[in-house]
This record gives sequence, structure tokens and C-alpha cells, in this order.
Amino acid sequence: MLQLPESFLEEMRELLGGEYDAWEKSYEGNEGFRGLRVNTGKLRPEEFQALSAFSLRPVPWTRNGFYLEGQEQASKHPYYAAGLYYLQEPSAMTPAACLPIEEGDRVLDLCAAPGGKATELAARLHGTGVLVANDISNSRAKALLKNLELFGAGNILVTSETPERLLDYFEGWFDKILVDAPCSGEGMFRKEPSMVKDWLEKGPDYYAGIQRTVVTAAAKLLRPGGLLLYSTCTFSRHENEETIERLMQEEGFTLLPLPLPKDRADLGFAPGLDTCAEAARLFPHRLNGEGHFVALLQKNECLPDCPDASGAGFPKRKEKADARGILKKLPEEWLDFAKDLHVAWDSRLFRLYDSRLYLLPEALAGKNIRSLRFLRTGLYLGEVKQKRFEPSQALAMALRKEDFALTADLKADDERVVRYLKGETLELEDLVSPKAKGWCLVCVDGYPLGWGKLSNGTLKNKYYPGWRW
Repeated sequence: MLQLPESFLEEMRELLGGEYDAWEKSYEGNEGFRGLRVNTGKLRPEEFQALSAFSLRPVPWTRNGFYLEGQEQASKHPYYAAGLYYLQEPSAMTPAACLPIEEGDRVLDLCAAPGGKATELAARLHGTGVLVANDISNSRAKALLKNLELFGAGNILVTSETPERLLDYFEGWFDKILVDAPCSGEGMFRKEPSMVKDWLEKGPDYYAGIQRTVVTAAAKLLRPGGLLLYSTCTFSRHENEETIERLMQEEGFTLLPLPLPKDRADLGFAPGLDTCAEAARLFPHRLNGEGHFVALLQKNECLPDCPDASGAGFPKRKEKADARGILKKLPEEWLDFAKDLHVAWDSRLFRLYDSRLYLLPEALAGKNIRSLRFLRTGLYLGEVKQKRFEPSQALAMALRKEDFALTADLKADDERVVRYLKGETLELEDLVSPKAKGWCLVCVDGYPLGWGKLSNGTLKNKYYPGWRW
């Protein structure tokens, strides 16, 4: 059995009472559960089940989550490269599933890397509104950006800032915020034993201070009436209920029931402690997953320092509209390429920075974020080069097969799929007309993988080098 600190075990005895023995037993010979979450921005869960050869069993607390029950290497399947799913521990699917997202929402994932929750939020926006996905670590934010682009998300702003810095630009601006807070990780000890060392070095008190700073900023970033989902993967009352109680007492929040597909008891969820009974605690002895805490809160419409519910009482950063990159006329190179695109975008949302062309989310079109440290604003379409346009990998992932005139659709078991993902040149005479020439959208079973340049039945590989297998 995993050796756990005695001080931690003593806290768990006090927390669990008569359930302690069952909790301790759940650590014996159990390395946890593998999970897969379907990208509903590309297909419905039942469509994926019909398509997939994996051994799947539904995760009961989210409609698009599944347990991976076989030994398949799901990260090495072409469907993963097509962005059809995200590999995620089943309990970790709960927070994003419990934040009610509506099309057109302005959504913030404040501690977003590596993207497990951000990709779900983006998928549920269905290309509307905007998702601001932030992580203070620039290196982690790069992994976050890749996962969002792999999922086909274009209505995004990926930043690497402190929460306080975001306040200069977005105070009172967001409809929904998810805070999956940095924590001591007690709920992940079974799955990631290395986290025990960090717990010994820092522990709940260290992380509780960070959490208070993060949620205080999040409270100010949210509009009155907006929703905040707070979650951790720890058991500590100090990091969970005490943080929620502070939000209710000092920041004007009300704790709401979680929007769960079944009764909480039927799912194996335990209620939160003390005044936080509407929150949920996930324990590995009660369900097939790791430890988590999830709470949904609403910011009160009127606060003492807020004269009305519109948010007009919040101080606003004075800013001039950012005119950089605005185009009076779209580049001819793009217009020539776009003749083969079967999608229509508002020309007012295009921006050209140096030679790189972007499509902004409408919510950001009039906002000056010039001084923010960001990795991506909107959908990166590609690069305008001398007399030609070179489409991006992000654009390929944001399209459907029917969105582009020339496509090559390979079956998942076709050996050319893996060769394409490795960057090799392909012969496609059996799939395309010998007269076909130019940019080709390469797909697997109808879902885009990337670009190639076609001539005389031969495809010159344009799959993004940084993603190659």
C-alpha cells in the first residue's frame, strides 16, 4: 500500500469517521481509473461510441465522459490527433460539467493548464462567445494552447498572467468563471504518489493562501449574477469549505446546488461540510475516481459598493480601442485561398499582425489587450506569404470536412494515416482525382487532421511539425 504521512491519515480519520477503513482500503492495489471525454464540439457521444473501437463505460456524472477499460493507447490513436476526445481522469471531468455554459457566454478558466477543463468549456460554447484560458506558467500555457487548438477551439484568448493582472482588463466582465485552484493534491495521492512529497514540503496551509488570492481576484472578474465554479483535488477543509465560506461572507456569493444528472447520493458524491452542504466531495471509496471537491456559487446581484446589478459601479480601465491589425481590405492571398472555404466569417473580425492572419472572437473585437501577455487571440488562420496563403494547423482543426473543397478522407486503419501524422509524403491516387491540385484537407473517417499540398495524386505533407508523431 502507498505510504502516506501519519498526520494526513489522522486528518482523514477525523474527516471520515466510520468511513475511514473503506477509504484506506480503496488504496490497496488500485492505481486509479482512466477516462476519455468526447469533444462535443465535433461529434455527439453516441456518434463517438459508434465510431470507436475502445472498451468504454459511461462516467455517470457527465454525459460525454467514459471510462477506458481496456489497455489501448488512446493517445496514439488517429482520433486523438483529430481532436475527438481528451484523456482525463474521470473525477476531474466533474468541475467543467457542473458549470452551466450557455452559447454567447464570456467564460474564464483562471488556472487552465493543461486544458482538460478548458477544452470542455470551449466545446460547449460551440464557437460562440469567448473563452479566456489563463495559466500563470508560460510553459504550461503552451500545452494549454495546443490542446485547445487540437479541439478546434477558435473563440479563445490564451493568456499567461496573474489573476490580479487580468483585473486591469476584465473587471466585472465574465459571465462564468472556473477556478480549478492549485492545491495540496491529497485526492490524487493514489494516482500520483509523487505528490506526497510536495504535501510534506508545503501542505494545505501553503495552498490555502494561494487559493484565497486567486478567488478574491476571480470574484472581482465576475459580473454581478455570474457563476463561479470552484474545485480542488484535495480533501482539506482548510482548502475547500473554508475558502467557500470566505467567498460567501466577504465577497457576496451564494452557494448553489450542483447541476448533476442524477441524485448526488446515487452518484456516490458526499455533501460538503458545515455550511457548504450544497458542494460535493468525491472520495475514491464511494465512486470510481479520485478525490475532488466541487462547489458552484453565484455572485450576488447587488453589493454594498455596487449601485446596480449591471456592473456599472465597478471601476473600469480606461482604454482606447486597439486599431492594430484592422484591415480595410482582406489580403488577396487569403481571398484566393478562401474560394475553397465553405464558411462565412465577419470581415470586421479579421486581424493581420505582421504576416499572420487571425479571426477574433466578436467579444474581443473592441477590447484593447495589447499589454497582456497572451499566446493566442482568436483563431490563427495562417500566414500571408508572397503571392500565397499558407493555412494553419489551427484552421484545419477548426473546420469540418464539408467546409473545404478538396479533401482526402482516410480510414483509421489505413497505414497512411500514421504516415501522415509522422510527416511523410503520401500517394492518394485512389482517393482524389488525378487532376486535383492545391491545398487539401486531410481527414480520418470524416474528421480533419491537417493540411497537405496535392499534385498528380501525391500529397506533400503540411502537418504541423511540432505535432508530428
